[in-house]
Amino acid sequence: MTQDMTLSPRTLDYLNRTRSVPVLSLIAVEFAVCLSKWATRRRTRQTLKQLSTWQLADVGLTPEMADKEASKVFWRA
Repeated sequence: MTQDMTLSPRTLDYLNRTRSVPVLSLIAVEFAVCLSKWATRRRTRQTLKQLSTWQLADVGLTPEMADKEASKVFWRA
């Protein structure tokens, strides 16, 4: 899910004038985002295994498609 965020010119000017974020902070944020994605994939794929045939059909998946997706490891997109 993405959110469109528009910033005012005044806010952009302020952000451009402030000091940049330390590199270690950027790495920590990227790491946290990666872990969050992995956890979501794992949880989603575990739930996918538990759906019935009619539930899979409701979301447009066949049991074969669901099995293929559910068998992926969490770090694979």
